Amino acid sequence: MKAYNLDHVGIAVRDLDAALAGYRTRYGIEVLHREVVTDQGVEEAMLALGGSYVQLITPVGPEGPVARFLDKRGEGLHHVAFAVLDLEVALAHLKTEGSRLIDREPRRGGRGTRIAFVHPSDLSGTLIELVEHATS
Repeated sequence: MKAYNLDHVGIAVRDLDAALAGYRTRYGIEVLHREVVTDQGVEEAMLALGGSYVQLITPVGPEGPVARFLDKRGEGLHHVAFAVLDLEVALAHLKTEGSRLIDREPRRGGRGTRIAFVHPSDLSGTLIELVEHATS
């Protein structure tokens, strides 16, 4: 398994519209894609920056991992996402390596992707998301 690109950096925010306005006025970055990902209980906005993205995420309700993150840690870096060609191969490799997986099976992500998370305690305290883009 080899991650081939930094797909995005996920930043948890309390007010998505305010955060988007800040990125637009301060850095000139516009929203490329915005959607509610019901399975994850978040609304996300993807901002293109070079070959990668900044993902702003906010909870759509008081429950869920991002809501708990904001309550515990406040706004800020939530995760780093690596693009992989084959999510099943990546998960099998990580399982063989003894990684602590949050997701043992892929799940639906935004932009038509499939995703899986690796626990922050697995390596250097950072939540890692693996992203497989849909083939067209």
